Parts: sequence; structure tokens; C-alpha cells
Amino acid sequence: MLLISSRTSSLFRFSSFPKCYHSMITINKLSPSLASHGSNLVKESRILGFKRVIDSPFRSKWGQIRVLSGSGCCCNNNNRGKSVISNVASNVRHHSTGVEGHAKEKGFERIYVQGGINIKPLLVDVVNNEEKQEDEFRVEVNSSNVNVDNDEKGLNEAEDVTVPKRELSRIEKEAWKLLEESVVNYCGAPVGTVAANDPADKLPLNYDQVFIRDFVPSALAFLLKGEGEIVRNFLLHTLQLQSWEKTVDCYSPGQGLMPASFKVRTVPLDGSGGATEEVLDPDFGESAIGRVAPVDSGLWWIILLRAYGKITGDYALQERVDIQTGIKLILNLCLTDGFDMFPSLLVTDGSCMIDRRMGIHGHPLEIQALFYSALRSSREMLMVDDGSKNLVRAINNRLSALSFHIREYYWVDMKKINEIYRYKTEEYSTNAINKFNIYPEQIPSWLVDWVPDRGGYLIGNLQPAHMDFRFFTLGNLWSIVSSLGTPRQNQGILNLVEDKWDDLMGQMPLKICYPALEYEEWRIITGSDPKNTPWSYHNGGSWPTLLWQFTLACIKMGRSELAEKAVTLAEKRLAMDKWPEYYDTRHGRFIGKQSRLHQTWTIAGYLTSKMLLEKPELASLLSWDEDLDLLETCICALSKTSRAKCSRGAAKSQILV
Repeated sequence: MLLISSRTSSLFRFSSFPKCYHSMITINKLSPSLASHGSNLVKESRILGFKRVIDSPFRSKWGQIRVLSGSGCCCNNNNRGKSVISNVASNVRHHSTGVEGHAKEKGFERIYVQGGINIKPLLVDVVNNEEKQEDEFRVEVNSSNVNVDNDEKGLNEAEDVTVPKRELSRIEKEAWKLLEESVVNYCGAPVGTVAANDPADKLPLNYDQVFIRDFVPSALAFLLKGEGEIVRNFLLHTLQLQSWEKTVDCYSPGQGLMPASFKVRTVPLDGSGGATEEVLDPDFGESAIGRVAPVDSGLWWIILLRAYGKITGDYALQERVDIQTGIKLILNLCLTDGFDMFPSLLVTDGSCMIDRRMGIHGHPLEIQALFYSALRSSREMLMVDDGSKNLVRAINNRLSALSFHIREYYWVDMKKINEIYRYKTEEYSTNAINKFNIYPEQIPSWLVDWVPDRGGYLIGNLQPAHMDFRFFTLGNLWSIVSSLGTPRQNQGILNLVEDKWDDLMGQMPLKICYPALEYEEWRIITGSDPKNTPWSYHNGGSWPTLLWQFTLACIKMGRSELAEKAVTLAEKRLAMDKWPEYYDTRHGRFIGKQSRLHQTWTIAGYLTSKMLLEKPELASLLSWDEDLDLLETCICALSKTSRAKCSRGAAKSQILV
């Protein structure tokens, strides 16, 4: 008989730190109720890892894949044996009362969680209790190791997607060594990589923390190598850090916010005679420069979750009730109704990779591209039922509106610049051509001669009476990867990169944005930021970590030769320069003046690029094809008002291949 602990009465509880138990035991005898689950219960080797790891020529440095229970703290002197059988509670989520869906008349479900903002996901732990009979087990809520619905078909039929074994070059061997040395362990298992691991750096600030956005290229490198444990652990532990009640001036962020980073700390146990425990300490922006909450962390988490399933075949992780709840909380935070009239996501300056004041407040392209990718990922992973169908409908509507908005209003080429040059202003009607009241005088002098005849790009930002014409690399690359841009636009972006190679690549790929803010414009927009001086750091600096995203975009569009050229260019200096965070000057000739060395996402971005180029078919697992259904869906057509419908058909005929 399965005994349900009294703790299940509170699905999500408050706790100073989440609990973590991870030692494994062998189950010699199963109770009749557990045995009734049949062979699914004992197929632990397939559930705990993914087949390709076991068969891969690359063996994990951490040995056999293990599943850890939840995130939180572990006592150094805790020897209590615990084990997790993945399918014990395959139907637990169907009977849970901790999460309730509430539909608004014109909206979608809001996720209401008992206990307020401190969420502790549903987790099941099977404990061998010496005080009970051998055939009795307890199901506990507040541990982290249950695959509630194991997709065995996906695990059994998945093809080998790891990169084949070969002799690595000297630079690659050094890069792998440095990447493995950057791994952070928590309760005896890997949970991420530090931002930088320079042994000579005596003042690491927050570079000794695990950042969600920084870990993504590291995660992909490990996944492509066949080591999935660290990624799985990272996803589960960061999930339990979601929505902590951190504050700035007594004000708490919205429910569902993911931290920018976390750090493993060892703290003493009260009254324990010197015993210590490990805890995860998250940063939601309350310690960041500018005190800005990270908007992109939750979006990257969803994107990485999809990539983990695609590469490993472990789709059961996505189906867990805690994972499903985490996705919904992030989406609720992003899709909530507000004052904004645009389908793009409204954010403040410093809320993404560019985490300092750089004039990107409003609707920056980087956030929109990641938002679009996260929405498409969520639509693939959400389990559709009566409690989520309205949310899925809201996702589809937002995807349709967002793709139209970005493709129609953010795209510039010579034809579009000519149109803007002849704009009429002060148009007051629903049929206005110049919908955002853009003044032609905003067209900068550098732009006229910079845009090639055969290409174009998506501008950095769009707001009333303001178009930011700067080229932001990450947003444009991720628009290609996610198919936020049309096929013609995607090819046009790469055409522009090829035509303006010296400007965007120089001697070290890739410029984070082009051109840099200079002179009085730099003083006004950055606040005279000494770190963002012209052609440095976020203000036109060169960031080699963008290599993996450039490689992914090039492979998707059949332009691998551009990625190979960029990787070859980077290889000439990265190892010699000790893997810097960024490079300075217009053409990237100098190591950044405040650049950290042994920067982990520089190392991981290079390795991921090399593996993708070696096995380019893997790129299809990390990108999205054009979704033609989105183009047929226009939320305007669903409106019952007499307002004029948008010109979706005309827009499609103009920009689609």
C-alpha cells in the first residue's frame, strides 16, 4: 500500500531554503501497489539518463547519470538514504489540488498557488523507512525527482544526436578542460557553471555565480557531448528558486520571475556543533547594477528546457507537474494584461544581456525574439487540458500578433528606409501609414550608406516617435533561429552580415551592436557610463560568445561557410588571449579593458559552434521552422468590434518568399 505523508496536505510550502537529498539506495523489494506499475517502475536506467549518454564515446566526468531530488540545502553530516523511483506517482498531478486554473472572461488561466509567492513544486520521494515494513513506502511532496509521465517512446526510439568522437584539437582540449573546471557542484552533483573562472581575479564580484543566460551555451555544449545530468539538475534547481520573495525597497517582483543568477553558499547549522549545510542563494536583481530584474532569465529557461528534451529524448521532464507549473507562471508574468498597446514585451533598460543603461528600454528586439522563442517552446511543451487550453489559445494569439508586428514594423532595408524618408506625420486614424508617428529626421546619416542593396535587418527598438536603427546582433540572430523573421528577411540579415563583415566581425566576432554611441549621445543615453565607452563592452564591443548563435542561424539558412569563417577567425586569438569576455575597439583588436578572462560562455560558445559545424543536422533540434498557421491567424479577425481589420494579407504578400 502506498502511504501518503501528511506533508502532501500542503503542496507548496514556505521554507527558508528548499531541501535537497540525493544519495541513492537499492530497492530490493517492492510493495504490491508499486509493483503494479509493472516494468515501467524498474526501468530506472532509461529514466535517470538518456540513452545517448550511455552509448556516447564521451563519458561524463560525473559518471553514471543520477537524479537529484529538489533544490535547496543539504547537511554535510546527513547520511539518510533516499531514492527516487520516477514513475511512482505517474498520476499524482491529476489529483493535485495545489494548483488551480482560473479563466478570465477575455483572458487565460492565472495560476493561483496555495501559500502565496513561495512555490515549492510537486516532487515525489520514495523513502526506505526502517521503522516500517519493507514493502511500505512513503510518497513525499517537496523533493524533486519524479518524471510523472515518462515518454518511453521518445527515449527508446531517439536517434543518437551526440557529436561523434574524434581527435580534438589543442584549443578544443583546453576549452573542455576550462569548461569542466568551471562546473559548480551542489550537494555533490553538478548544477551549473560560474560566469568566469580566472584564478588571478581577486575581486570576482558576481562572476563567481551561475547565471541562467550564461549557462545556456554551457548546457548545449554538455548536451551535445552527451552529458545531460548537469542540465537536468540546473533546470530543476533554478525552478525551485523561482518566485522567491526578494525585494527592493520593500517591493516584491511578480510571481514567476526567474533569478538572474544563484550562488552556492556553505552556512553553519544552528546549534549543530559546527555542522554546515549548502544553500542556493538567488539574485533577482536586488544586488545587480541598476537593480533591474532579469526579463530574459525565464525566457532562456524555457528555451533550454525544450533543447534538453529535443537532444536527450527525456520529454518526461517537461511533463512533470512542477515543470508545467513553472512554465505557466513565467507565461502569466509575460502575458499579463497592462497598459501597453503593442504585442511586443515592454521592459526597462538593463533587463537582458545588455544589463546596463544603453537606451534599450521599451520594446528591444532581443527580448522580443527570446519572447517569441519561449512562446513557441511553451506551445510545444504544455500539456493541453481543460486547465491550460485558454493559455494555449492566448499563446497562439500572441505569437500571431507578435510575428506580424516585428516583421512589418521592425524590418528595414533600402526600400523601407525610402518609405520612412517620405513619411507624413501627425496622422490620426486607424488607417494611418505612419502608425507610430516616426519623423523622417530620425534616419541617422550612417544608415543611408550602411544598408546594402541586397540585405536588411530588424531594428533594435520601436516606440512612439522613436526608431532605434542600431543593429543588435543577438536579436537579429535569434529572430533567424526562431523564424520570427520571414525566410526572405532571415536571408537578408545574413546578407548584411556578409556585406558588412569588417564592421560586425572585424578581428574578433561578433559586435553586440553597431554602431557605438559616441560623444554627446553616449553621455546622454548611457549616463556617461565609463564601462560602456564607445566600442567597448555593450557599446559596440565584440562578444565571442555570440558565435554559437551565429553558427546556429547560419546552419539553419544553409550558410555554414559564414559560421566556419567566423569560428576560424575567433580561433586565432581566443586561447592565446585566455578566453576573454569581450573585446574593445571598432574592429575588436584589444582585449576588453575590464574583460574577465576564462569567461565560461566564451569557452562554451566556441565549443558549441564547433560541435554544431561538425554535425550540422543538430541545428534543427535547436531552431524553429516557419509556422504557416500563425500567418493565417489574426486576432483582429476574432474581434467583434467595427474597427478596421489589419492589413495582414497585404503584409504577407510583401514580405513572404
